Amino acid sequence: MTPRFVRAAAVALAVAGAALPSHLAAQGGMDTVTIRTIKVSDGIYMLMGQGGNIGVSVGDDGVVLIDDQFAPLTAKILAAVKALSPLPVKFLINTHLHGDHTGGNENLGKSGVIIVAQNNVRERMSKEAFSARFNRTSPASPKTALPVVTFPTEMELHLNGETLEAHHIPKAHTDGDAIVKFAKANVVHAGDVFVRYGFPFIDTESGGSLLGMISGIERMLAVTDASTKFIPGHGDLASRADVEGVLTMLKNIRDRTQAALRKKQPLDAFLAGKPLADYEAKFGANGFVKADDILKLAYGELGGAKK
Repeated sequence: MTPRFVRAAAVALAVAGAALPSHLAAQGGMDTVTIRTIKVSDGIYMLMGQGGNIGVSVGDDGVVLIDDQFAPLTAKILAAVKALSPLPVKFLINTHLHGDHTGGNENLGKSGVIIVAQNNVRERMSKEAFSARFNRTSPASPKTALPVVTFPTEMELHLNGETLEAHHIPKAHTDGDAIVKFAKANVVHAGDVFVRYGFPFIDTESGGSLLGMISGIERMLAVTDASTKFIPGHGDLASRADVEGVLTMLKNIRDRTQAALRKKQPLDAFLAGKPLADYEAKFGANGFVKADDILKLAYGELGGAKK
């Protein structure tokens, strides 16, 4: 298998797991996964394994995690954290509800870690849900996997000499997205509001939208600057230029779709014209989210008939 195919398969597995509650998502095939540790700044690290990237804050007050991948990886994740700090994990912040970011919640919750998320994350995780995309019904998450501290719009944690600012990003990847900014270090964990695997997956069944993704990235850029380092939901550590590139692509999807709708162009004709041909090589090669997928979403969201 080529590296590109392996990456695409990993993304597909992660998002397929997103349709399940955290304790059931993608439980198999984790034995060979290794956890890589990348230093982002003093006391701040990114862990990469299987699923969403994990942010780590270490210092005199203990450990804060941002997301936790899948349940079978918890022991490996904690071992990687232990190599950074002997102190316990005190807080876990979920950037959104998907199982590739919340799969370890139950394990960590049982150990006494305080789980924090935006209000909608707890609300959605607390209920049975059906995903038409994956044709799957999933039960509510166990009580110990649920966030116990929730916030509507913004929240701050003051630990390890840092201020962690959590900002709700409404109706972007989901309706419960949060970005987390380390104010002093000038680092942002973007969750899946910003990813680097290609065209982004927008989970409309969980309240996501193209326009929300655009405004969400704009808001993230508004609270950062040219020196900010970005931990994406998936993919390598990023710069502001990387984020701006994704924003430009999403705005072009919006604008090109709106132009087609103004001309009353049918969806089939719109897609046949390959309006994202200039982005296919960079964003469409991962094999997961295709150009037509995000164009269909945009066409329907912006007022066109989906069929």
